[in-house]
Order: sequence, then C-alpha cells, then structure tokens
Amino acid sequence: MEQLKHSGLGIAAFITSLASAVLIFILIILAGAIELSTPGGIDENSVGAMVIGLLLFAFLGAALLSLGLGIGALFQRDRKKVFAILGTVFASVTILGTLFVLLLGMAME
Repeated sequence: MEQLKHSGLGIAAFITSLASAVLIFILIILAGAIELSTPGGIDENSVGAMVIGLLLFAFLGAALLSLGLGIGALFQRDRKKVFAILGTVFASVTILGTLFVLLLGMAME
C-alpha cells in the first residue's frame, strides 16, 4: 500500500491562514495602541488610519485565499487532509473573529 502525500494546497492554506491570523492580530493591537496613545483618538482621515484599513483588507483577503485553498485541498483525492482541515478551520476562525471585532468596534461608537 502506498503512503499518501500531504496536499500542496493544504500546506499553502495552513501557512497562509496562520500568517494572516498573526498579522491581523498584530494589526488590531497596533490600531488599539495608536487609538489609546493619540489624544482624542485616531483621526479617521489620517494616513495611518487608511494604511491600517488597507492592510486589514489585504490580510482578510489572504485569509479568504487560504479558506479557498483549504476547501480546494479537501476535494483532492489520494492526499492527506490534515493541513487542509487545519487551514480551513484557522482561516474561518480568523475571518469570523475579525468580523466580530470590527462589528463590536462599530457598535461601541
């Protein structure tokens, strides 16, 4: 019996989901630190706020990409599915958690 190989898509999904989760976490911490250190809060029209927003969308896009890669890897035959499952779960949790934090922040205003 032949040993199954890990899916390349699954490995890519796992790595990108972890990277996007860590980068989004760092970005949210950075945005909170800027908000607390600026008198009156961060100006929504400042360059810093726009860069943070653009980076957030980029990292969410990376999480969506890893979700797609993970789902694609789940449908591959004759491949191990461990990294595909982990990548899909981590990407889903990252996307849902980020959306929850964004909605929570909008509700607090």
